[in-house]
Formats: sequence, C-alpha cells, structure tokens
Amino acid sequence: MRAVERAGAEVTLTSDFDTALNADGLLVPGVGAYAACMAGLRAIKGERIIGRRLAGGRPVLGICVGMQVLFERGVEHGVETEGCDEWPGVVERIQAPVVPHMGWNTVDVPPGTALFDGIQDERFYFVHSYAVREWTLETNDRTRAPLVTWSEHGGDRFVAAVENGPLTATQFHPEKSGDAGAALLRNWVKSL
Repeated sequence: MRAVERAGAEVTLTSDFDTALNADGLLVPGVGAYAACMAGLRAIKGERIIGRRLAGGRPVLGICVGMQVLFERGVEHGVETEGCDEWPGVVERIQAPVVPHMGWNTVDVPPGTALFDGIQDERFYFVHSYAVREWTLETNDRTRAPLVTWSEHGGDRFVAAVENGPLTATQFHPEKSGDAGAALLRNWVKSL
C-alpha cells in the first residue's frame, strides 16, 4: 500500500466487491501458494471483479502470485488449480539448480513498453519458485499481442511481466525493487 501511495495514488485496502469494481485501478497482490491465493480470491468473488473490470477496460495490476493467478492454471506441489484464465498458460516450478529464485535480476523488455518506460535496463527483485516458463499467445488481425517481458534464472527462462491493454502484471516485486520498482509503480499509476 505504501509503495503505491508513494507512487501518487490514493489507496484503499478492501475486499468489498463494489469498491474494488469501481476503483480507478485494482492491484492484485500475491504472497504464498497459487491455490491459497485463488481460494482467497474466490471467497470474495475476486476473479469476477477482475473479469468485469477488464471487460470494461478498467486497469488491473497483478504482482507475484497476483500475476500468476491471472493465467489459466497453476501446478504447485502436485496440486493443479484453475486460475482466473485471463491469459492462457500454466504456472509451474522453475527448472533451475537453485530454487527459489530470490534476489535481483535483469529483465528483457520488449519495445513499446509503457510500464518499463525509463527503466528498461534496471534490475528488479524476485522471490518465487513458480512461473510461466513457456508462453505463446496467438492473435488475429483484430487483436494485438501483449508485450511480454522475460527473465532467466539458472538457465530457465520465464515471464517476468506482461502488458496487455488494461491488464498488467509483474512476477517480481516492484515494492521491493528500490528506485526502479518505484518508477514502475509511478508509470502504472500515471496510466490510471
């Protein structure tokens, strides 16, 4: 909350359906396991709030597990859990010699990004064992492909961030990423 407030937003912590639905922007945080995060979201109809906001072109930002649950499903500890299904893709364990991936890392930012404007060459702070490792999204002439930012840990490549119209997400923690993370949050708040 404090990081987003410092980025210039007025922040309300809520689980109220209408308050979340009608906010200028919705941030979906996430710490812990995919299944637990989805259970928490479902308990407050969070997946419906996200879906309705996006259908109306209203901004949503997911962070860490809050990004992961936006994908079709997650597989953790042998448990497969349906996600919000805003994007196709499976969240699965990173295939690296050392897991969790914890610490600062660079990202491979695509051209045209608004989220990483001015911070394309910075490092960001990651803490995770699971990620979307393979992702191909096919589009047609009526839709544009999302901007996908990648990173790598221990030789395993994974999705680090996605910009897809009103839906934006980061695998890393901007609130723990110092000046670069603060700039990223300011970029998102400016877009509201």
